[in-house]
Amino acid sequence: MVVRYPAHWEADVVLADGGTAHLRPIRPEDADILRAFYSRLSDQSIYFRFFGPHPRLSDREVAWFTTMDYVDRVALIATIGTEMVAVVRFDRMPDPGSAEVAFLVEDAHQGRGVASVLMEHLRAAARERGIERFVADVLPNNARMMAFFRQAGYTAQSRFEDGVVRMTLDLAATETSREVTMAREHRAEARSIERLLSPASVVVVGAGREAGGVGQTVLRNLLAADFNGPVYPVHREVRAVAGVRAYKNVSAIDGDVDLAVVAVPADAVLDVVEECARKGVKGLVVVSSGFGETGPEGRARQDELVRIARAYGLRVVGPNCLGIANTDPKVRLNATLAARLPGRGRVGFFSQSGALGTALLQRVAQRGMGISTFVSAGNRADVSGNDLLQYWEEDPATDVVLLYLESLGNPRKFARLARRTARRKPVVVVKSGGITRGVPVGHAAPVLGLPDPAVSALFEQAGVIRVDDLAQLFDVAQLLAYQPLPKGPRVGVVSNSDALALLAVDACVAAGLEPCPPANLGARAGAAEYREALAAMDGRVDAVVAIYMPPIPGNAAEVAAELVRAAEESGRPVLATFEGRMGMPPELRVPGEGGDPGKGSIPSYPAAEEAVRALAHVVRYATWRKRPHGTPPRLDGVDTDGAREAVEEILAGTGPGEVDAAGLLARYGVEVWPAEPVRSPEEAVAAAERLGWPVVVRSADPDVAHRAGTVRLGLTDPDGVRHAYEDLTARLGRRVTLSVQRMAPQPAVPTVVRVVDDPHVGAVVSFGLGEITARLLGDEAFRMAPLTAEDAAALVRSVRTAPLLFGGYGYPPVAVGALEDLLGRVGRLADELPQVARLDLDPVLVGEDGVSVLGARAILRDPVGPRPDRGPRRLR
Repeated sequence: MVVRYPAHWEADVVLADGGTAHLRPIRPEDADILRAFYSRLSDQSIYFRFFGPHPRLSDREVAWFTTMDYVDRVALIATIGTEMVAVVRFDRMPDPGSAEVAFLVEDAHQGRGVASVLMEHLRAAARERGIERFVADVLPNNARMMAFFRQAGYTAQSRFEDGVVRMTLDLAATETSREVTMAREHRAEARSIERLLSPASVVVVGAGREAGGVGQTVLRNLLAADFNGPVYPVHREVRAVAGVRAYKNVSAIDGDVDLAVVAVPADAVLDVVEECARKGVKGLVVVSSGFGETGPEGRARQDELVRIARAYGLRVVGPNCLGIANTDPKVRLNATLAARLPGRGRVGFFSQSGALGTALLQRVAQRGMGISTFVSAGNRADVSGNDLLQYWEEDPATDVVLLYLESLGNPRKFARLARRTARRKPVVVVKSGGITRGVPVGHAAPVLGLPDPAVSALFEQAGVIRVDDLAQLFDVAQLLAYQPLPKGPRVGVVSNSDALALLAVDACVAAGLEPCPPANLGARAGAAEYREALAAMDGRVDAVVAIYMPPIPGNAAEVAAELVRAAEESGRPVLATFEGRMGMPPELRVPGEGGDPGKGSIPSYPAAEEAVRALAHVVRYATWRKRPHGTPPRLDGVDTDGAREAVEEILAGTGPGEVDAAGLLARYGVEVWPAEPVRSPEEAVAAAERLGWPVVVRSADPDVAHRAGTVRLGLTDPDGVRHAYEDLTARLGRRVTLSVQRMAPQPAVPTVVRVVDDPHVGAVVSFGLGEITARLLGDEAFRMAPLTAEDAAALVRSVRTAPLLFGGYGYPPVAVGALEDLLGRVGRLADELPQVARLDLDPVLVGEDGVSVLGARAILRDPVGPRPDRGPRRLR
């Protein structure tokens, strides 16, 4: 009998040094690679594992170690290429909640973080099998293993007994264990990108002799940038390319190779990848096309490319990409198809589109800005924007992160990483229709199940600045890169044009900023007038928009000097519309390193409205950054374990499908008012007597219930109930089932709370008013689950009709605090129960004294493995 294990027990992972490995359960056919692995172990490693000399494994031991039932006995191995480099196993003990655990890592791979990532995956498998703790016997002089257990972040105990140290590890997740896992992930993924962007040597495979060819173009760009290391062209037939000695293949190169740029036809790429793996290359940039963007056959080729590369420890940029660049003087890497790169700067730039990448780099250069590093990911088969966020968060050369995205491969992880990065460095994203409308087949899956406002909410919740187009991307970037963040929304406008000043003020009002009365200096204003006006604004404004559009040129340099001085002395951001110029005019620059404008340089915009629009984005970001990080709401009466058991019972009994959610919500402290379906007037009267007067008679079909005239309110006697039943039956037809429910307190505002669990994103909580007009206008706000207290408050206030909850337009103010508590409970349910594919609370009446949930339905599904960004680390 073939014993199978869950598919999600296999994973590609990034190790601590940035390399990759493949993890999977051991299988009986692994006998030979287990013997080979064991033969490479040192005597000390064997001694620590078996507590004595054990020079070889017997056939019986090999069979025992490779044959698992994947329930009581599980072993996971790490492989690199075709070799096994580590194994970790557990065997359930007589106490069914405990298992004995043992590790063994090949000496050459110790210190690479193999054991820690194996531990995460073994723990996850053990928890799925009902194991609550690991027990390990460790020799007293095996200090490394004891430290490993203590540093995992789980609750650990140890005692000395019979010459060994028995360590017990509680497998329940703790805040420390989660922090340890995320910190390890962060270091490993950042290191993997650093290896790509800072190679000591580069090979270009496919560097032909034809001018204008892809490979030769990359080679010439590498040489023109004066890359600080050897560059090796590979061509099977010629001795030299572009005046550089060529090699027949990668293996023939004398020295080590860190990075390979692959520019051969798609059907030859896989052979090149295997050749690079044998050479020990650490990373690949595949500029070749003919992969996922071409259809199913190309997608299969792309998947195989990634599988082979990761199996041998390589990260891949591309395929079908523009390339990568690093302007660090110690590196000087231009492994792209763009002949001209911007100079050294403080901006990191990620573009998913290869075709657009050259244009984007040209726009950066045109504005006089510089970049720190650039990555064009193309089909983004492996390296993604999430990886770059990990790198740029810690990169001292990068102050601002720019992202052009067409899809989100793991939006849940993106939200977590972006939120963390944005607390330190601004992250600016230009939206693309591909995020919600779908993208070319070669790209990672978009967020197909969510409307565009939900994606915007994901960005807003994470503190990401989302802009509408590329012009805005650079408008915002040049302000963030060279000026400080504003402390508030007050804006001063100083101008030598009354008309332009009024346009700037109007733009401020439209953008939600607070403009002060503008300082109109007149057409002939010079440096002295600007100096006096700027000084008068001290203490009154948080940012200044300076407009200088003289009818007769002549004082530009003096005025520019005053603007730069004012910005430096005040510590507040100053941005300008300076003679209609765009970017970083020389007069407004402060000298920086490597020709890049320095901090304090003032960005200029062709129109005052564009300057204000950029400032508004930055003000909102600065406001977000000052908010608390978010506190979990205090929720009493939550029974998570009971809810999970209830879901499992439902799925085991009736299977996936739509269910009444009242029982699940009760486990989270949410009461759903009972509603009884009735099929005759007398049944309706009897139900009213049981529930208590007054009552409501309505359609039990949620789709019909949203139509006007399908509910009768405030019924206080049997005759009223009979008449309402007959009236609705005549209106809706006899086939429509009606229900009776106790009347909720009035007055109240009807609202709707929903959860949609996207398989790529996770759970998204939405909120909106239940009025017909609000539904028609799609007035709905979104946040990712779980919700902090701040998220719940923002969710309520984000809908346009929110004033109706706070006493606006003659409505009495309602219990918003109780509504926020409900949202927090629903968010926690959504986060903890991945089997809930959809949840609808409709209607939720919010009154002066609390909330009343009158209807709740859920759609359950079978679990399909861990959610993205949940569980042990893995490359997705």
